[in-house]
Amino acid sequence: MFAMLLNQLGHAAEYVTHPKAVLEIAKRVRPWLVFLDIRLPDMDGWELARTLRRELGHEDLRIVAVSGFGDVEAHKRSREAGIDAHVQKPVDMQLLQSILAQVR
Repeated sequence: MFAMLLNQLGHAAEYVTHPKAVLEIAKRVRPWLVFLDIRLPDMDGWELARTLRRELGHEDLRIVAVSGFGDVEAHKRSREAGIDAHVQKPVDMQLLQSILAQVR
């Protein structure tokens, strides 16, 4: 649903559920913005964010965690992993549009 919403808002979005596939697509597409969940198979979102930063290496990349985890510790771990913003599900539409406007 999230990718469909982004597409409806005029953005090119892909929905990928496995971290290895995210890495493969990101290397090919070179995204400027990645929304990711924290709970992922084989690798959590924090490790995926670190890996994206390390392997893509471009400073323009913005990473946003979209997660059910909203506690202080989750926000701290997101910052430590190089995640630019951590928002809790369900994502408020105004907040989403604000994030999109900031990274354009």
